[in-house]
Amino acid sequence: MKDNCKGIKPQSKLIITEYRDKIVSVLTEDSRPVQISLESKEQESILGNIYIGRVQNIVKNINAAFVEIAPGITGYYSLTENRRHWLGDKPEERTLRIGDEIMVQVEKDGIKTKAPMLTSNISLAGKYCVLTVLFPNISFSGKIRSSQWKETVKGLIEARKQPSYGVIVRTNARDAGHEEILQELDRLSGEFEKILAQRAFRACYSLLCEASPPFLREIRNVYTDTLTAIVTDKQELYDEIFRYLSFNQPEDLDKLTFYEDSLLSLSALYSLETVIGEALQPRVWLKSGGYLVIEPTEALTVIDVNTGKFSGHKNPQDTLMKINLEAARAVARELRLRNLSGIIVVDFIDMESEENRKLLMETLRSAVRKDPVKTTVVDMTKLGLIEITRKKVRPSLYQQAR
Repeated sequence: MKDNCKGIKPQSKLIITEYRDKIVSVLTEDSRPVQISLESKEQESILGNIYIGRVQNIVKNINAAFVEIAPGITGYYSLTENRRHWLGDKPEERTLRIGDEIMVQVEKDGIKTKAPMLTSNISLAGKYCVLTVLFPNISFSGKIRSSQWKETVKGLIEARKQPSYGVIVRTNARDAGHEEILQELDRLSGEFEKILAQRAFRACYSLLCEASPPFLREIRNVYTDTLTAIVTDKQELYDEIFRYLSFNQPEDLDKLTFYEDSLLSLSALYSLETVIGEALQPRVWLKSGGYLVIEPTEALTVIDVNTGKFSGHKNPQDTLMKINLEAARAVARELRLRNLSGIIVVDFIDMESEENRKLLMETLRSAVRKDPVKTTVVDMTKLGLIEITRKKVRPSLYQQAR
């Protein structure tokens, strides 16, 4: 039985190719780009990698340790969030000392001057579920609505998993059979047991598990019930994707296509130069003639909504409402397209009507629900600014493009 609480789904394609000196992944829905990821071919991401590191320093005033995971690479390890440490093959709750060798996973890549963020809560992600090894809870994606389906699957997982492991059931699981979910859970459990077995005899700075590169994670994370094709025109990428799908997602192998056309490149076919260029511009024009100005800063992202060239209605309030509603849908799209995360503050055009302000909030909340990354419309401040938070899962497109 599957969770069938779904509306009309868009048809999506995942385009993976090379763009300048990077690997680019573009997800389109109904032929419109909704998500872009750029990956340097020279500077590899270490997100998700699992290492044996050595505690280099402990800073008590911030309650954190700095752990060297490879020669010259040190990560930030919060002692507030990480109370149990993998000093051996089991997590221990004790005070860390300089020189301790612990197993850690990279939770966030380092950005600019910020060190990579490390965690003791090792997790292994699959298409249908995520295995967590410190907390034994079973939880479900918020996009899975059927209570009956969740109760059934929870019971099956509880009977199958090890008592000390936890499981997060992902959105893609709602379109899978029960046995597919359980088989993946078995595979992830087996992978972690192998990691623990290696841990016993591997030296400090050893890479125990190398995570898949970002373009393969895009395949794993996309909603496969809407995915019609995975297209690439680079033989090396095609071979790597083929191997990944063969082992991890054989049911999606028939979606993989190798594009060949000597007259029109894949990048030109999907206008990737234009698409990426526009997604890096601060100004976004709306069909109404209004526009957004998007300004990311170190602390937050500010989005300003402007009337621009709009001159549609004689009633000023109707004019403002039309622009704001279009802008709300555009904001939701741009957050995902540019992968903006953290705190986002949107300055919509002021409206006098409380009813209109409520409609704007409802429209914005409805629009961000389509985002696979957790996005929350917090509230409207007394100054009329709307606060949004979006979970950080990878650097923004601005940072990736550098």
